[in-house]
Amino acid sequence: MLRAAFGGSSYIGVFSRATDDCLLIRRDAEDDVRESFAEELEVPAVPTTVGGSATVGALATGNANGILVSSRANEREIERIEDATDLPVGELPGRVNAAGNVVCCNDHGAYVHPDLSRKAVQAVEDTLDVPVERGDLAGVRTVGTAAVATNRGVLCHPKSTDEELDFLEDLLDVPADLGTINYGGPLVGSGLVANENGFVVGQDTSGPELGRIENALGYID
Repeated sequence: MLRAAFGGSSYIGVFSRATDDCLLIRRDAEDDVRESFAEELEVPAVPTTVGGSATVGALATGNANGILVSSRANEREIERIEDATDLPVGELPGRVNAAGNVVCCNDHGAYVHPDLSRKAVQAVEDTLDVPVERGDLAGVRTVGTAAVATNRGVLCHPKSTDEELDFLEDLLDVPADLGTINYGGPLVGSGLVANENGFVVGQDTSGPELGRIENALGYID
């Protein structure tokens, strides 16, 4: 577990995204911050932008099968990520294309923004090689901000219903639970970066919140 911030912002999930294979992180992150993230998550760091933006966590996501990025990404960025991760990189087409914000996924499934087109859903399926379902979570359509999934568990918006938790457990094949970040923030994806090995959370996250995260994502034996 690591508490951290980017330039004073506890919303670290906006600027970084982890899988079990890599950490995508904003290029201008300080060396010690980048190194501490990579050490906690036990994966190599890939400093990058997506579409020229530092909001890498909002614009990219992935699993063991591939990395999905916004269609705003340019060819140089895509090549950099492919070379660094040795994974295929797919683009999310359409108007709703902030991949990190609108896709919640692990190696078993993906839950996506309800307004994604058939073409966009196909892009998710093709890149991540998992079943895909559309929907919202606790009334939030940007499901990648409302939940964080790993291959151990999924942490969800605190107003998620039992029916929604059950649905996500079936789709993602992991236990689901409720939680918050940064002293009550419900959009857990904006302040939490996690994989099977560990997690980094915004520096304003409280002790009880850390306990919920550790339990939900399966770090406690």
